[in-house]
Amino acid sequence: MAVFETGPIRISHDLQGSGPPLLLLHGFPQTRAMWRRIAPRLSDAFTVITADLRGYGDSSKPATVEEMSFRAMGQDMLALMTHLGFERFHLAGHDRGGRVAHRMALDAPARVQSLCVMDIVPTHHLLATLTHPVARAYYHWFFLAQPAPFPETLIGHDPDGFFERCLLGFGKASLSDFDPDMLAAYRASWRDPDCIHAMCNDYRAAIDVDIGQDAGDLERQVPCPALVLYGVDGAMARAMDVPATWAPRLADMQAQAIPGGHFFPDQSPEDTARALRDFLSNV
Repeated sequence: MAVFETGPIRISHDLQGSGPPLLLLHGFPQTRAMWRRIAPRLSDAFTVITADLRGYGDSSKPATVEEMSFRAMGQDMLALMTHLGFERFHLAGHDRGGRVAHRMALDAPARVQSLCVMDIVPTHHLLATLTHPVARAYYHWFFLAQPAPFPETLIGHDPDGFFERCLLGFGKASLSDFDPDMLAAYRASWRDPDCIHAMCNDYRAAIDVDIGQDAGDLERQVPCPALVLYGVDGAMARAMDVPATWAPRLADMQAQAIPGGHFFPDQSPEDTARALRDFLSNV
């Protein structure tokens, strides 16, 4: 593990392989450990960087809502890649990491060579067109966004119970789908009260900060080649046409379904790595 400091924020990250740089960003409620079975499958052709988003894993846990916006998380990652000497890079993110990646591609399009978002629909679309099935499947967006310390207190009584329910509740999955060592890394992170608070602020920021920023960019498209991956059994695929939600926002888009639910990178790492490699080989 390496550590990079940008202002008061410490970003923990790993680097392996050689070739064009590829930054992989995890989502909720995970850490950079989610890429352990994918990064080695790509490191023969790419310099693969995996990083913990602020608020997660071994990175700093800022205390305020504003500090957990997707733009703030993205600025960390842009600074990290500058620190590593990569002015342009490929970028892929799952879940919250995909939302950070989308924001980075809008804020710094000259730096993002290609974009891959995994099992998400655009934040503004999700919140502006909310349906009962989506609200039921993704109830955690609104529970975590409640004022502190209400969700923090409830989650803190049984972090494993709550977050493991999240792992199993967003699509077809069982705990056996998750590598034991990777699951241990997730548990170590989400048992930290500061991490629980930061993750709640991540979801508060989606409503209080991010949706407003996204509303200002509805007429903009990400110009680089983009890949939309989604779990064939995931909640989003069951509720809506995932590629269609992205088509107005990505100028050069491909889409592919991967076996599994929302956490298909954990369930199908070989298929995920293959889809990424095939896409990037043609960029």
